[in-house]
Amino acid sequence: MASAEIAKDDSELMVVQAHLLRHKLAEFRFATVLRNTIDQLLNGEDTGRYDWKYLRQTEKTHAGSLVEINLHREFDFNDGLAMDYQIDGIEVDCKFSQDFGGWMIPPEAMGHLCLLVWADDHASRWSAGLLRIKEEWLNQGANRDRKLTIKAGHRNKILWLWKDAKLPENVLLHLPQDVREQILLEGKRKGQARVIELFRRIQNKPISRGSIRTAAQQLDYMARLREGEGRARTVLREEGLLIVGPYRKHQDIARQVGACVPRRGEFVSFRVTELKPYHGNRPRVELDDRFWVLADETDQPEVAPRLPRVTAEAEL
Repeated sequence: MASAEIAKDDSELMVVQAHLLRHKLAEFRFATVLRNTIDQLLNGEDTGRYDWKYLRQTEKTHAGSLVEINLHREFDFNDGLAMDYQIDGIEVDCKFSQDFGGWMIPPEAMGHLCLLVWADDHASRWSAGLLRIKEEWLNQGANRDRKLTIKAGHRNKILWLWKDAKLPENVLLHLPQDVREQILLEGKRKGQARVIELFRRIQNKPISRGSIRTAAQQLDYMARLREGEGRARTVLREEGLLIVGPYRKHQDIARQVGACVPRRGEFVSFRVTELKPYHGNRPRVELDDRFWVLADETDQPEVAPRLPRVTAEAEL
């Protein structure tokens, strides 16, 4: 029996599905929680790590608890009495695995709904689905905690909310090794210089706060982006680069010029040049009383304009 058929016969499952899907920007918010949780575990600010494989086993084990807690906060679920959450009054347990199908189901979850979450940073993919736990659908080889896994032949019973969706990319992880080494240059370059090199090398592509933290390895890592002598926006503006963040004014600039638009927790750098007759109908934006377009390899570098101040704006 497939998940759709099972769901029709399980009114509670349908209620929980509808609740989760009706949240504004639910898929984006779910993916952002997973991105931030992985970055929280990597703790690049203190460790310089950018790859899941460098985590200790205890940290990997802790991932499930962090995903549960961070989803709880993001979606403001009620506390469960028997399980992790109460969603519309229905008990729901949350299980995370970095290995697809590796969810460990405890005995107390039998008969309850489980929110099954998977994310793979190397594949930049994630999934989340609902399943009513039944003993006959579980492998019987119990571990020390008597936790069981779902039989591969019964994973078609999972009602997927999002299946194989795109996880916000861990930019440092997916760079060619030589480029990553040039950015990080462990021990040979200070945090400010690494952040500048990060935005110089990676253009027109979202860069998460986690990647900035890992490059900076400093408590005030976001200060590395701001205007000021030696800081990223000021230095790179001299090379024609703008660094826009997840603020409405910045998003509008990126959108108007045809660049990648950052979302919550993301920043994007791109090179601009002042509009010239040969640019034709290229998308443009007005800044500093002049029109600017996205530069290409034929455009000579020139100093970029200042971005509007966004100190009081919330991230979008």
